[in-house]
Amino acid sequence: MGRKLYVGNLPYSTGEQDLQDLFSACGQVDSVSVMRDMATGRARGFAFVEMATDADAQKAIAELHDKPFGGRNLTVNEARPRTERPGGGFGGSDRGGRGGRRESRW
Repeated sequence: MGRKLYVGNLPYSTGEQDLQDLFSACGQVDSVSVMRDMATGRARGFAFVEMATDADAQKAIAELHDKPFGGRNLTVNEARPRTERPGGGFGGSDRGGRGGRRESRW
């Protein structure tokens, strides 16, 4: 069991301190990171919370998963390692990343 938790289905108004307060009832919180849109700075509706121990993380999952928070039911589970996406961010095409055929105008 890892200590890093994924927290999803968050209201967009949720800040780091809100999650710090919520998760501290389950044990010591090492860090909170609300994921934000790079261009706008707006929260994206999910975060990562790292608990001090595996037992604290297990307790947080047991007590907070599917709990109402800000009008939504939270998703709380063990964070999985990020996997690389195919295609380099251009739609996953294997044709040079443009996603479609381009006709020459010459």
